[in-house]
Amino acid sequence: MSRPLVAVVVLLSAAILRVCGCYCNAFTTSNTYTRRGSSFSSPSSSSLSVFGQQSTQSSSPSSSLSPLPKGISPFEKSLSKNIDIQGDFRKRSKKGIDVAISNNVKRIEIEFPPLLGGSQSKSQFDDFDNIQELDKNKDWTMQLAPTFLGEKEYQKGRVWLIFPDLKECELAKTEWAGQRYQEATFTTIEAVTNYLATGVNDNKSNGGGYDAPWGENLMSGLSKIMGGKDGDAGLLGDRASLDPLVEGENSPAKLWLVIQPGNGGPVEDWVNCEKMALASPDTTMVVINGALDKVRGGFYPAVFFPKLAATVDRFWKKFEPAFYLKPFSDKGVYGWLYRVYPEPWQVHLEIVKPGKDGNAEVEYVLVDALDQKPSYDKVVSMLLKASQANK
Repeated sequence: MSRPLVAVVVLLSAAILRVCGCYCNAFTTSNTYTRRGSSFSSPSSSSLSVFGQQSTQSSSPSSSLSPLPKGISPFEKSLSKNIDIQGDFRKRSKKGIDVAISNNVKRIEIEFPPLLGGSQSKSQFDDFDNIQELDKNKDWTMQLAPTFLGEKEYQKGRVWLIFPDLKECELAKTEWAGQRYQEATFTTIEAVTNYLATGVNDNKSNGGGYDAPWGENLMSGLSKIMGGKDGDAGLLGDRASLDPLVEGENSPAKLWLVIQPGNGGPVEDWVNCEKMALASPDTTMVVINGALDKVRGGFYPAVFFPKLAATVDRFWKKFEPAFYLKPFSDKGVYGWLYRVYPEPWQVHLEIVKPGKDGNAEVEYVLVDALDQKPSYDKVVSMLLKASQANK
């Protein structure tokens, strides 16, 4: 789907949400989110007040827990810019995904700050746009895909890189031309949904074909008209960048890596992901930075988004986080919610103190390890209590 069209869709959605009061307790930031070619204001995905079911049990902190990644604090920029934070995230994600797959988990979530690390490192307090997020998530996933090629079942295109739209697929295929990257199958949410709707895998339970966002058919028709005798003018991207999906060759897929669906784009992405999963239930779906907390937390009112609302309980709440790292900054406290599957959820308080030469020193305190994912309010409450105890 084209970036300008996506922006129009989200602008309308954002206007509706503002009118209805957006009944969730999200707080907003000044970050500007942009789909290629257009920009719009949107609440930050890191500011959600609903994170899922509140924890009712806790386990004692253990030395066997995975430590927090280094360089993640917004007060450690000099460190963040000199280490490969995203490479570390990929290693931890791969570990969690592998264990989840070995336990027959088919719906997997990966959530982390994609802009941390490197010379252009940015935290939740910095200004950034959605183009930067899209590019980082695309590049991050492109480097994750080859890590599965050591096993035969993932070779010969059985790992599908599923992009939110054709333009992202085109960019990825152009920028990552190496053989180890091209061994994966490059495709889009639209292409996969329509392919599976034809009844491949002897399964027609996906509820129909692709749910197109408002205005996409108009843009597609315009692109064809402008193309004239040469065909499609490519307003939505180059269709030649799509790899053929061929039953018995690269289909059925063993693994889907779905890159940033819905996050900053049309809500139909999330609806179509469920259709894909229903049509190919044996394929493992890994959603990377899909802002699933917003979907599960009621950010999109059912009265305006009935199709999306219908997917929440039956589909999105069944995802298992394999790697999850979310920053918290509320009521004067800083901290992190962290998990690597199958470990407990960790709540860490971040303490910032004046250091040598005017540089801040950051200390992390493990507040608790929880069996279930805590709510946003629960995490903030825990951080506040821990902050008072550490003064």
